Amino acid sequence: MSDQIAILLGASGSVGQALLIEIVKQPSFKQVIVLCRTPLSPPPPFASKIVTRVVAEMTPANLAQAVIASLASCDLPVTAFSTLGIGAGTAKLSLEEHRAVDVALNGAFASGLKTSGKVGHLIFMSAIGANIMASTTGSGAAGMPRYARVKGEAEHAVLNQGPPLVSIFRPAVIIGSKHTPGYIAALLKAISALLPYQYRAVKTTEIAQAMVALSIKPPQENSIYTYADMKARRHT
Repeated sequence: MSDQIAILLGASGSVGQALLIEIVKQPSFKQVIVLCRTPLSPPPPFASKIVTRVVAEMTPANLAQAVIASLASCDLPVTAFSTLGIGAGTAKLSLEEHRAVDVALNGAFASGLKTSGKVGHLIFMSAIGANIMASTTGSGAAGMPRYARVKGEAEHAVLNQGPPLVSIFRPAVIIGSKHTPGYIAALLKAISALLPYQYRAVKTTEIAQAMVALSIKPPQENSIYTYADMKARRHT
């Protein structure tokens, strides 16, 4: 793909941080607009490429308007990325509290992208097992049905409210995430070859590299990417 602009939601998370670095390293991206509650600290490499748009009161309405305003003057094609999601502590949240971030904010981001008329492709991070038909009862911890339900609802929101093309990444355990205990990451890495492909642990950098590769050579239709796809895509 020729020169383009990126807009990113979720840059403060572990995958978001890795993704921001990969985006600014990619020569085809001339600018990256970062939407966040507070300014990034410390500034990442190639900070001159980054335009930070602080949305201190991160409500769905405010976020959608910030997206539209941020893209109003863009004169290059725009690819959007979202790695926003509650990374830990979901077991302590109510279903509505979890939905308020993962579903409502990602839906508002997608809606703002579509309304802007500037974005053709959204690359969105969900999670393995996402299922809009899963149970809404029980624990909301990662890997449990209620967690899968929220992730499924988030996917549904971005697909229905977002731009024409949406690519969904579904990692399992993420190595390098501050929310993955070191002993779990080490154990899963050791037994990785014994697990079904889609449940194998993947590094934050591998997810980020695959996302950037996909932004340069986008697919023709909405698609879902799991472990094997991420490992393959990051080399393209």
